[in-house]
Amino acid sequence: MTEPEDRLSDLDEAYFDSATKRRVFDSALLREATRVLERRKPIVLSPEATVTDAVRRMQAEHRGCVLITSDGTSATGVVGIFTERDVLFRIVDRGRNPVSLPLADVMTKEVERLQVSDPIASVLHMMSVGGFRHIPVVDSQDRPAFIVSVRDVVEFLVEGFSREVANFSGPGAGFRSREGA
Repeated sequence: MTEPEDRLSDLDEAYFDSATKRRVFDSALLREATRVLERRKPIVLSPEATVTDAVRRMQAEHRGCVLITSDGTSATGVVGIFTERDVLFRIVDRGRNPVSLPLADVMTKEVERLQVSDPIASVLHMMSVGGFRHIPVVDSQDRPAFIVSVRDVVEFLVEGFSREVANFSGPGAGFRSREGA
């Protein structure tokens, strides 16, 4: 390499190394609090909101679920969750009309959830063993803090392996769109 190319290569390395401290992915990471995965505040609705309201919000904000609280705000505890799976299995599959159907009739009421202080291992366990794609995370008073989705976990891993992911050239590296995914 020539001297200018060496400098450019050094700058590339510095970009990936200095932006944030690189995480070490080991068992200590699994003990870190779930709060390190926080990405977005949840969409919160009341049980009286309709399925159509929920689906429109989910589409507008590119989310896979909404949390339900008694008053539709983050100031009260979680009483339910409504996911894209519920749309398929509790509405479409049963031929129900989403326009006037209240969330209370189709939400999951026994919501599995984690506390912000629970370890990342808990998230991975719930997703792997329980088959969940969205995990509600609540504060000490059971109020919604955030949602951890499978996508959030993947983004977290990509941040830790940013150089490897950015320079990947194997199968899937040339994808064109998310259609059909």
